[in-house]
Amino acid sequence: MADLSDGAVLDALRAVNDPDLGRDIVELGFVKNLTIRDGHVAFSIELTTPACPVKEQMREQALGAVSALDGVTGVDIEMTAAVRSAATPEGGRAPIPGVRNIIAVGAGKGGVGKTTVAVNLAVALARYGGRVGMIDGDVYGPNVPIMLGIDAQLESDGKKIVPAEKHGIRVVSMGFLTKASAPIIWRGPMLHGVVRQFFQDVRWGELDYLVVDMPPGTGDVALSLSQTVPVAGAVVVTTPQTVSLSDSRRAVAMYEKLNVPTLGIVENMSYFECPACGHESDLFGKGGGERIAGELGVPFLGRLPIYPPVRVGGDTGVPIVVAEPESDVARAFLDVAARAAAQVSIATYQPAAPVA
Repeated sequence: MADLSDGAVLDALRAVNDPDLGRDIVELGFVKNLTIRDGHVAFSIELTTPACPVKEQMREQALGAVSALDGVTGVDIEMTAAVRSAATPEGGRAPIPGVRNIIAVGAGKGGVGKTTVAVNLAVALARYGGRVGMIDGDVYGPNVPIMLGIDAQLESDGKKIVPAEKHGIRVVSMGFLTKASAPIIWRGPMLHGVVRQFFQDVRWGELDYLVVDMPPGTGDVALSLSQTVPVAGAVVVTTPQTVSLSDSRRAVAMYEKLNVPTLGIVENMSYFECPACGHESDLFGKGGGERIAGELGVPFLGRLPIYPPVRVGGDTGVPIVVAEPESDVARAFLDVAARAAAQVSIATYQPAAPVA
């Protein structure tokens, strides 16, 4: 019987591949703290996101591979995560200390449920175990405080703004600075100033993901975002409706011009399932989000149905991921969050451009 060694265990684990990164977990450096005592093997697998959609699959593969070795009497595997930074500072854009990845959530037009998706995406990432913050970048219509159930004023610790906290995420919004009925009538330079402040003058602490709810369309805030900080990528929200799909093309093109990669497209209001009979009605068309993602060569992150409690949760400040965590809709949001996080992880392993 061959001696059971670290090398033998690592060789066995080379059969376990990360399907998103296309390499085995030994080559990627995921295997940590390997110990062998009297035939008992223990190690951890450190993934690039706590929201990894194939975490359990990889654990089972690793368990099977090591258990098959001669001399193994038991195997303990701990699944951990250490989120890496996807975006590289360039062109004078300063990273935010402690913030690893900034994710913009945008849409080519209003009325597609962008803020609902952004809020539930942020909460879903936090429920997976990520350290998450959120900026309400929709300065003219700051609805994030309503959807998260936050009634607060921004406070300072004497040096920086202290974000509010709710549902496991840290939040700043213009809604904390103005009355609900007061219109915000600002020109571009003022918008740029508040966007910069929300990034650089807030005590964010250590964050894996900072989600930014963008204004609809292709305007000043997107330009300010791209000029101020390095952005890991953008999630573009659409409905299956032709008008929304057309505007989503413009949104993807805008982010491309701003050197912000599109992490993927989410099709919201995809269908309505009758609660009485279970029949699915395609109120705004069918399959448009996935089709346009294929045409543009960007990932499709998933479909989200019309579900009245989602609206109720937004109105009462309890996102559906919190209110009904076991519902099909909550699981759909969690799947979208996992796929978005996977795209961020893929970006962290992209090879650097060759030096001329």
